[in-house]
Amino acid sequence: MPKRKTASVTSAWDSELRLLLWLATCASVISFLYYFQHHEFMLYGDAVAHINIARRVFDSKTPGLLQLGTVWLPLPHLLMIPFLLSNQMWTAGAGGSIPSLIAYVFGMAGIYRLIRNALSKGNELDAKVRVTASAAAIIYAANPNLIYIQTTAMGESLYLAFFIWAVVYFSDWLRGESKALTRCGLCLAAACLTRYDGWFLAAVVGSTVCAISFATILRRRTSVPSRTAPAEKSRPLAPAGVAKFILIAAAAPILWLAYNAAVYRNPLEFENGPYSAKAIEKQSQSASAPGHPGSGNPLVAGLYFVKSAEANFATNQWLQRVLLALATAGLLAAMRKRESRAAFALLLLLVPIPFYALSVAYGGVPIYIPAWWPYTHYNIRYGLQLLPAFAVGISLVLFFILQAAWSRRVRLSAILALLAVLIAADAFIWHASPICLQEAQINMRTHNQLDAQVAGWLRKLPADCTILMYLGDHVGAVQQAGIPLQHVINEGNHRVWMQPSDPDGLWERALANPAQNADYVVAFEGDRVWQSVRDRGLRELVEIHVTDQPRAILYRAR
Repeated sequence: MPKRKTASVTSAWDSELRLLLWLATCASVISFLYYFQHHEFMLYGDAVAHINIARRVFDSKTPGLLQLGTVWLPLPHLLMIPFLLSNQMWTAGAGGSIPSLIAYVFGMAGIYRLIRNALSKGNELDAKVRVTASAAAIIYAANPNLIYIQTTAMGESLYLAFFIWAVVYFSDWLRGESKALTRCGLCLAAACLTRYDGWFLAAVVGSTVCAISFATILRRRTSVPSRTAPAEKSRPLAPAGVAKFILIAAAAPILWLAYNAAVYRNPLEFENGPYSAKAIEKQSQSASAPGHPGSGNPLVAGLYFVKSAEANFATNQWLQRVLLALATAGLLAAMRKRESRAAFALLLLLVPIPFYALSVAYGGVPIYIPAWWPYTHYNIRYGLQLLPAFAVGISLVLFFILQAAWSRRVRLSAILALLAVLIAADAFIWHASPICLQEAQINMRTHNQLDAQVAGWLRKLPADCTILMYLGDHVGAVQQAGIPLQHVINEGNHRVWMQPSDPDGLWERALANPAQNADYVVAFEGDRVWQSVRDRGLRELVEIHVTDQPRAILYRAR
């Protein structure tokens, strides 16, 4: 009887993975070119802000790492800098997308590795595992919302790659690879410097590693050596290795806290400062709108997050429920089968649920979905954090179908039904357009129109002029106009360590005397520049009005 074909599980770049990497690269590049041609990859205001935070590190009247600011973590901006050195790549915005495009491909490879590790037995990998791993990678990479978001300068694609690979290396450690724990720590550190989700993930993984290590050491000391299970023998438990992992994973949050303490005199400036999510929510609250859904209620907040995840996986409500049920069934079945210790690492893919439940309830982070009150779009893209769990859960259903003791016809019918559901889900999303794209179009349409009109007037100004302008909400106008940031006096030219005030700072001096420091002034109704110049009798050149946006006025200062 012929032997079943197997492959070595230690082969990192087998033929399936090489093919998947090639397909993912093609999908990434083609989708970017499509959205670039249709001018849709720079719709998010946050994407524009990310690109210009990275740019002002070297292009500013006060350049330096302090231009990274607070609230947003620094790694995405640092990774963008090499691609934004070109003025053309900056003006077009394309430079900010490159780290996301690369991360998309690596995230897909991580999903493949994760499933392969979780389902393999020993050092051999059979055809069913390879098919399942390939299916998981394809489900992840084919999600229309991820395909769109990875073309932008947003941080979701980058964080997902670090998140997935942290779980992959944790799984490798459970399988007995001694160096994997250090790699897991490095991925967690990178995740912690990308999104605050990583801080929660690092805490969960760190606690799990410590608990497993302590429990295993205690078990070894109290059990007969000859009776020790092989898996227990192979797992590395050197205290030095665990300590190194903890130090690496904790280094990133400590570094960010120290940075905020040194520069802003408040280690939690990103959490409770004037630009934090809590502060922004407080400013937007009123008697008629006291808070967002789930505020103060982790259960409701968690439901909104899970619903946002469903909206990223399908548009039809029945398909959403079917896919959620299948993914949940797949993960639960994997836990009950206990085929591999590494399979328990898959539970880490559910960490976003408690994190966002707490963030929405107590962190001032709202999520609005069109199916539930207030029936609009806001932060729906956060639901993509459950995409790895969704892809893995669905692929596990396929694995158990392949393993089932059914007739070939029944198994084929089940596989075709599963494939039909997945194809229908993605097809409906493409037909309606990805909800992450809809979110950007709905929330930023008039804002981007105002930026485009302001940019049109800025292009007419002399190339060597100096402009006074608050860039916080409308830096995209300067970017589109191609005006170097070193020609713009803005709120980033403020010495934040000089507290409570800094009358000698460039920003403050320009506000106090615009005519002495700038050639032109751009003021948006209600901002700091508007308040400073409105009674100074400056010569008004043009006034711009866009529906639902503050009016903008261009002045000649001298």
